[in-house]
Amino acid sequence: MSREKITLKHEYDLIIIGGGPVGMALALALRGSGVSALLLEARGLPEKTEDSRPLALSHGSRLILERLGVWKPLPDVTPITTIHISNRGGFGRTVMTADDIGVPALGYVINHHDVFRSMHKALKKCDVDYLTGAQVTQLETGIESGRIEFQHDGVAKQAVGRLLVLADGGRLTAKIDGVTQHVHDYQQWAVVARIKSECAPKITGRGGSEFTRSPAQAGVAYERFTPDGPVALLPSGEYFALVWTVSPSAAQEILALDDAAFLVRLHEHFGDRLGKLVEAGKRSGFPLVLKYATPVTACRAVLIGNAAQTLHPVAGQGFNLGLRDAWELADEVISAPAETGTPAMLARYRYRRRMDSGGGRLFTDSLVKLFSNDDPVLGSVRSVGLSALDCLPQAKRFVARRMMFGARG
Repeated sequence: MSREKITLKHEYDLIIIGGGPVGMALALALRGSGVSALLLEARGLPEKTEDSRPLALSHGSRLILERLGVWKPLPDVTPITTIHISNRGGFGRTVMTADDIGVPALGYVINHHDVFRSMHKALKKCDVDYLTGAQVTQLETGIESGRIEFQHDGVAKQAVGRLLVLADGGRLTAKIDGVTQHVHDYQQWAVVARIKSECAPKITGRGGSEFTRSPAQAGVAYERFTPDGPVALLPSGEYFALVWTVSPSAAQEILALDDAAFLVRLHEHFGDRLGKLVEAGKRSGFPLVLKYATPVTACRAVLIGNAAQTLHPVAGQGFNLGLRDAWELADEVISAPAETGTPAMLARYRYRRRMDSGGGRLFTDSLVKLFSNDDPVLGSVRSVGLSALDCLPQAKRFVARRMMFGARG
């Protein structure tokens, strides 16, 4: 039977509002546990959507997706085996490799819609009531439960849950009593596109030696810090997935350029490390803000993923942090299902996530503030810091594991 034709119950253990990858990950983590869940997604079916945004998955996130049974079906997964970090205008640089850290890969690059579709297929086979095109219009919480109203197929419906989980990106945060959303505008935009270079990337190893790999197989990710903000080029098949941080005015100029002029401007900004850039895919841009909620729990409600925190894309922490939110919330629910939504259970979840979420927010925000400026004193600090990190294997391992596994790495 199609999941769009399910017979809804009125009461559930969990109601998950937001059926993006984080909300779906939570639903999948609960399957087979005996916990009843309703998952509501405002958008349509993922088979009919195209979202080519790249996702940089950490090795820790791969482990979660494997446990959820959605990793193997993913197409076009590109491993990141090396990360090259540099500072434009400075001498410092750091190179991290998977061999240094003792993992198969430091991370992986995949398309957002591939994750979405893989999770959607898995959800159709499990015991979760899942509706797409369901728009939540009202919610309220009480001591014993939470209640929502939503529209589906033009019909107003209601449901009650012992715990309301907001995984909707923060759209409904204002409706949760006792939760405050904090917003900081970075005054930056991210321009994203697929890029191809004509020559193989070169990486300088210890001792000054250089080695070359083909762009399709290199697995080299570049993070280059500039006064305007970081520019990242992530390996994606034969291409690189570009995330270019610029000012809002520069973003509009860049998005208006033809492909040839765009590639010239990017080359001037990034440098010669990849040689001539020869091809650019469709470009898009979006503003960058830091948003986070305090606290992430309230009476019969919890916020996860982008509803709890939306981070700057530097270091690629946001989606990985959201997956860990979903995994650890599911673990709390499954460990004590009778306590689902109680103050004690929510306090335990909040305690488990405080170091990881707070540390991830501080880490990314500090990187933006330290590297996105042209202060000569900070420039010297950046250069010395990158050079020192490259010479300290234990420090490098700590940073890499923090990026891969969060605060518990």
